[in-house]
Amino acid sequence: MRDTFARTLYQVAKKQPNVFIVVADISPAGSMAPFRDEFPNQFINVGVAEQTMISLCAGLALRGCRAFAYTIATFSIYRPFEQVRVDLCYQNLPVTVVGIGGGVSYSTLGGTHHAQEDIAVVGAIPNMAVLAPCDPLETEAATWVCAERNGPTYLRLGKAGEPNLTTDAPEPFEFGKVRLIREGKDVCIISYGPIMKMAWEIAERIEREQGRTVALVSAHTVKPLDRVGVKRILDRFETVAVIEEHSPRGSLGGEVKQLAWDASAKCRLVTFSLRDAFIHQFGSQRDMWTAHGLDPEIIYQSIVAG
Repeated sequence: MRDTFARTLYQVAKKQPNVFIVVADISPAGSMAPFRDEFPNQFINVGVAEQTMISLCAGLALRGCRAFAYTIATFSIYRPFEQVRVDLCYQNLPVTVVGIGGGVSYSTLGGTHHAQEDIAVVGAIPNMAVLAPCDPLETEAATWVCAERNGPTYLRLGKAGEPNLTTDAPEPFEFGKVRLIREGKDVCIISYGPIMKMAWEIAERIEREQGRTVALVSAHTVKPLDRVGVKRILDRFETVAVIEEHSPRGSLGGEVKQLAWDASAKCRLVTFSLRDAFIHQFGSQRDMWTAHGLDPEIIYQSIVAG
C-alpha cells in the first residue's frame, strides 16, 4: 500500500503542481524517489519533528497548496495531536495525514508502533474524514480523493505486501459510500484495511463448507460512514459480520451496532475487533491478530453458528 501511495502521489503531482509531501524522517527510498527527484522543492523532510510536520502542512494549505503529512501512523496522529486538531481540523484545511502501518502492521516493534485506536482518536475530531482502503487499488483511488477533497483527511494504510482484492469489484470506489467488492446473498461481511484479506478467506470457506453465499463490503470511508448503505445491508442479509483491525472503542462495529438498534434491524449481527488492551507479544501481523482474538477459526465458527 505504501508503495502504491507513493507512485500515485507522484502521478498526482504531475497533474497538480501545488502538491507537497512533508515527511518526518521516513521516506521509502525506492517508491518515493521519483517524487523527490522530479519535485525536490515539494518534498520536505522535517526530521523527527511531527508537530512541525503538521503545522508546516497547515501553512502550505493556507497558501493554496495540497499537502500530505507522511509517517508511521502512531507518529502521524498521537505525537502531534494538538496540531492535527487545531491547525488542521479547526481551520478545516485540505491536508491529508497519511498513517503508514495502521492497526498492528508494525507487529514486531511493540505498542509504541501499534495504531490500534487511531480511528477512534481522529474520528472524534470535527471536520476530519477517515479513509482506510483495503488493497493497493483502493489506495490509488483514495489518494486521488485526498488530493481533491476540501477538508482534512486521515488516510490509514497498511505497510506492504497487501494483495489486490477489488480488481473485479462490482461497484466502484466512491468517497463516503460502502462498496460491494464480492457478490453474495446469505451473509455479508463488512471490513476495511488489510484485514479484508482474512475476511475474503473466511467468505470462501463459508461458501465451500456451508453452501451459503457471502457478500464482502469495503467500508473504506470509515468517516463519514455511509449510514444509508449500511442500513440497506442490515435489511437485506440474514447475517452481517464486521471484521476490523481496530479497538472496539470508537469502532466501525460499534457504529454499525448503533445503526442496527436505531433501525430495529432483524438480522443477526456479530462484530470482531482488536481487544481493548495492549498485547505484549511479538510476531507477524497475523500472530498479533490471533493474540487479539481475530482468529479465522473463531470468526468462522461465530458467523456460521447462527
